[in-house]
Formats: sequence, structure tokens, C-alpha cells
Amino acid sequence: MIEFAQAIHALCDSGVDFVVIGGWSAILHGVNYSTNDLDICYSRDRANVKRLVACLAPLNPRPRDFPSELPFVWDEATVTNMTVLTLTTKVGMIDLLADVSGVGDYREALAHSIVVDAFGRSVRTLDLPAIISAKRAARRAKDIGVLNALEALLDSSENE
Repeated sequence: MIEFAQAIHALCDSGVDFVVIGGWSAILHGVNYSTNDLDICYSRDRANVKRLVACLAPLNPRPRDFPSELPFVWDEATVTNMTVLTLTTKVGMIDLLADVSGVGDYREALAHSIVVDAFGRSVRTLDLPAIISAKRAARRAKDIGVLNALEALLDSSENE
């Protein structure tokens, strides 16, 4: 299980430009959901990538399922050259995505996000229509339950 608060504190306190997506976005909207990783969409701006790399370095990031005997270099070039990084860190699994299926790149995710208070920080997360769009686009069986809950939440908020 990810130590979500520690990861969020590190990202926010380092000034990383990111939007929480995936399961934690649903949780931040109040949906009862369980997830084992933190998914974020991040700005690929050079200065932001530098902050992201520096922020996560103390957490010892390595690609998930990457053989431990093989060397891995965590640096700006690694992040810049990848659009999806699924990492294991000392605080849990963190997935870095340059684009969100059904939403778009960081700019689009940012445009379709809201600010919530989480763990003593102001955190951007996808708004309800965007997280629904992302979950629909992912087309994963595990998302059906959370998708139904998110749609019900959206319906109830529209009827208020």
C-alpha cells in the first residue's frame, strides 16, 4: 500500500506540477475505492521534470518488475524519454504519465482538474467528468465498479 500522504507531501513541497489521476482521484472525490498505487499526470516542462526527479530521488524509484541486478539511472533524461513510468519506491508504487487516456496531456488534465485539500496540502485532481472519461477510456474490468460509483456521484451533484 502506498504511503499516499508522504508521496503527496514530497510532490507538493517540491513544487512539482502534477494532477492526481486514477484510483486516488476517485478516492479524493469521496468514492470508496482501494488502490495500490498513486497515478499522476505531470508537466513535461524541463524545470518541472527537474523538480520531479529531485523530489522522487530520495524515494529510490525503480521501474516496477525491473530486475534488481540490472542498473537503472533515475535522471531527467529517463523521465523525459518515457511517457509512462511505473515505479516502485520506498513509499509504494507511483505511476508517472505524460498523457491520460480519454483526457489528454498535462495541460488538458490541468484544465479538467479541481483543487482539493488532502493530507494538509492543496492537491489537483481530475474533476468528475474527466476521471469518468479516463476510466471509460482505460476499459479495464477493475474500473467498472468505480466507474459506476463516479457516475452516480456526478449524477447526484448535477441534481443538487
